Amino acid sequence: MKTFKLLLFSMLLVSVVSCKQTTTSTANEVITEQHTSQDGFKYETVTNDPTGLRLYTLDNGLKVYLSKNTDEPKIQTYIAVRAGSNYDPKNSTGLAHYLEHMVFKGTHKIGTADWEKEKEYLKQISDLYEKHRAEEDPEKKLAIYKEIDKVSLEASNYSVANEYDKMTASLGATGTNAHTWFEETVYKNKIPANELDKWLDLEAERFSTLVLRLFHTELEAVFEEFNRGQDNDFRKRYAAMLDGLFPKHPYGQQTTIGTGEHLKNPSMVDIHNYFDKYYVPNNMAVVLVGDLDFDATIKKVNETFGKFEKKELKHPVLPKEDPITQPIIKEVFGPTSESVSIAYRSGGVNTEEEKFVTLCDMIMANGNAGLIDLNLNQKQAVQRASCSPTFLNDYGYHSFSGNPKSGQSLDEVKDLLLEQIEKLKKGEFEEWMIEAVVNDLKLSQTRQYENNTALASAYFNAFIHHENWADKVKFLEDLKKITKKELVDFANKFYQNNYVVTYKRKGEDKNIVKVENPGITPVKLNRDKSSEFLKEFNKKKSAPLQPKFVDYKTAIKETKMANDIKVSYVLNENNDLFDLNIIFDMGKDNDKKLSLAAGYLEYLGTDKYSAEQIKKEFYKLGVDYYVIAQDDKTYVGLRGLKENLPKGLELLEHLWDNAKADQDAYTKYVEKIYKGRQDGKTQKGNILWNGLYSYGKYGENSRLRDIMQIDELKAINPEDLVNIVKGMKNYKQRIFYYGKDVDAAVTALNDYHKIYGELKDYPEAKKYEELKTGGNVFYTNYDMVQTEMIFLAKGEPFKPENLAASTLFNTYFGSGLSSIVFQEIRESKSLAYSAFASYSNARKKDDPNYVLAYVGTQANKLSQAVDAMMDLMNNMPEAEKQFNAAKNATLKKLAAQRITKSNIFWSYERLKKLGIDNDNREEMYNTIKNMTIEDLKAFFDKNVKGESYNVMVIGNKKDLDVKSLQKLGKIQELDVDYLFNYVNEKKIKS
Repeated sequence: MKTFKLLLFSMLLVSVVSCKQTTTSTANEVITEQHTSQDGFKYETVTNDPTGLRLYTLDNGLKVYLSKNTDEPKIQTYIAVRAGSNYDPKNSTGLAHYLEHMVFKGTHKIGTADWEKEKEYLKQISDLYEKHRAEEDPEKKLAIYKEIDKVSLEASNYSVANEYDKMTASLGATGTNAHTWFEETVYKNKIPANELDKWLDLEAERFSTLVLRLFHTELEAVFEEFNRGQDNDFRKRYAAMLDGLFPKHPYGQQTTIGTGEHLKNPSMVDIHNYFDKYYVPNNMAVVLVGDLDFDATIKKVNETFGKFEKKELKHPVLPKEDPITQPIIKEVFGPTSESVSIAYRSGGVNTEEEKFVTLCDMIMANGNAGLIDLNLNQKQAVQRASCSPTFLNDYGYHSFSGNPKSGQSLDEVKDLLLEQIEKLKKGEFEEWMIEAVVNDLKLSQTRQYENNTALASAYFNAFIHHENWADKVKFLEDLKKITKKELVDFANKFYQNNYVVTYKRKGEDKNIVKVENPGITPVKLNRDKSSEFLKEFNKKKSAPLQPKFVDYKTAIKETKMANDIKVSYVLNENNDLFDLNIIFDMGKDNDKKLSLAAGYLEYLGTDKYSAEQIKKEFYKLGVDYYVIAQDDKTYVGLRGLKENLPKGLELLEHLWDNAKADQDAYTKYVEKIYKGRQDGKTQKGNILWNGLYSYGKYGENSRLRDIMQIDELKAINPEDLVNIVKGMKNYKQRIFYYGKDVDAAVTALNDYHKIYGELKDYPEAKKYEELKTGGNVFYTNYDMVQTEMIFLAKGEPFKPENLAASTLFNTYFGSGLSSIVFQEIRESKSLAYSAFASYSNARKKDDPNYVLAYVGTQANKLSQAVDAMMDLMNNMPEAEKQFNAAKNATLKKLAAQRITKSNIFWSYERLKKLGIDNDNREEMYNTIKNMTIEDLKAFFDKNVKGESYNVMVIGNKKDLDVKSLQKLGKIQELDVDYLFNYVNEKKIKS
């Protein structure tokens, strides 16, 4: 299926629930029904709604979306506000996003040690920012900013940093975050179900008032976020596309992050005005999906959020766009590989165009049998191509994108994409495709029904876009009613010369805007202080939640095929989908060509079917197949509708046994590999986290560098690769099945998965030695605004008894908004937007663990960031209160965690690789319960303090602070070709 399409439909659909309103409606009728609970709360349900939604509206206008799922004792929570960058004042772009950051800073009760004293300083800071904004003389502005910095330091004497984050952590919450987009700001937490009451108390206080404390340090973090965006070529192309599509509307004229000039000149007054206008109950929704009681939950929501006062609110009327009558051309530059996009403006949510564009999109590309899938990707006519729709309140757009293969121009890719659109307009697709597409979407929907987060996302999206839930429930049935003729007629009217084409070219971006660091004094965190609200919050006790652990011996059942191959299985009790995996305990380490062969199979047909026909046959069945070769494992898998397992397996086995080598397909496949390598060299994330990281760990002798050169690949006979795939059947194997009716699955395996002769042992696996770390700085030059660094230290071999301490250490010290590293690097010193540290446990028994840290910062802050991180890695602050909060948070997360469904098998697989034969979480839970901060300090002193690091750095050479890096070791500049061991490699420069 088309992976990124699932993201679209996670906004539509999702998560199985255990109860549904009884109705007297006809079997397939979808209507909205009104109800009143025993406590007098009015709510809506929708007949034949598989999600079981109850939609309440409180007296103050607040919408409350509730859905019940008892798979795990957790609740996914969202608080959604119909307020985003569309409504930013024209002279304060980025305001909604910056406000989102500030809502984490507390209120007049949360985050303050003395509100009466603190508010006087905050008023001074606000006045100074207004003065700073009005001043035009650069020297005078700088003087005012220095005064802001001085007063901010004084104000921090009375603030308590990260109290909100400490409280969510104390609940055992995960995923604490927020996002801002065009029309929305959404706040997120996933909480243990027994902590719902405390969470509602906390959130009601959080949204009651806005206090802009620690303002200038957070502004620095947003500066860093802005600068990171300057290094993101995809964002540049996306922004240029929107600018072309929407020359009047804020969709194209105001970015969520805002302009650099506006970020440097913020107004605290404007932010307060925005909050007061839009953060009102009749413009907000509370979404709760999980293990909840409907009546008790709505009562508690009403007791907390029901107190908020309703206000009259009118969103601004935004400009209407003129029709696009001829192609609009945009062009952006950057260091990453070239690409081109074509986008058509459409109607927004709740329009007929939404339905037709959705269907057109899936006919064009569904990951298997779409026009783009077959004509461009399957035939390797381009490096890659895709399409995806987006629907917003006022408008939407359908975008197509493509990357050129070697020697291909962007215009050639553009023309190929347009050719596929012409095929759609001519009706060059089979009659059965519409039904198959709808079934595909239903299949995706069914999978997503098992995910509380996806369902909650669908609810908040429905709220933001003013959607009637009944319309969402029947959306796919509405698509099914569209005929091929209607779709073709629509395509001919919609897809004309009314598009925006955006070329992302490789080259210097001369429009880079960098927000410079004005310099701030680190503020005080006051870890030893607490607000009265926090003290009272911690006194409230929730009903204890008992952990549940898995007995793998009974949870995973076993049977055998007629040929004695073991079949492990877990029954799917939720739906009629299956997942079948044939597992070989060998991978790329055993045979370097195995991954190459697995990828090649994607482009092959058989003596009976062409490659295109194979794809179509699988798509008709609603079944996917895959062949995945990892370092030490290979999976041949099949998943989809249970009823079609036999036919799907028969088709997979036919392909496996009868695949025919195709020289032309192989030649294109090698060219694609070559171009993929060239493209990968342009991506800073790939250079840092694959190239440099691997070199820091292994040096020259790594899996990453142990590759076949292009000339070697060209010399391979493709018939040999086909024989490798066919020969896999002759090796030892085992099977995992997740689904219903295991007997029927085994029967299908006996019928179609034929094995002849005795199964062979695996070839010997190649070993890759991890080197001793320390004294090295490996650096690669890259055209970027920021500088990013990884610190890596090799530790002792994996020990199961250290899992408890390392888990608690990571919570306390290195990960999350309330961790020591985040507080010191970002909150206090504003040295980075992103910084973390962890004790990373090995994935295999006897492999070494690693100490890992990361920081991404402006080049002029590099020296401070290095010093701050190294100080923390050698001197762990001992904060008793914070330790106890981290300990309780870790225990609550473990208590609420449930390993269910197919994850029972896969989690056991991971544990066995570590030499663990039971659910070790029970031992971890009991160990953590008895740990003290002295125990954690002892773990830190033994495993983190004083470690010797290899440091991997990527950044712009002309901005590199060499002296700061020399303190860490010998600087060695590594060429990208050398890092990846590509042809024409250049030697190390010292």
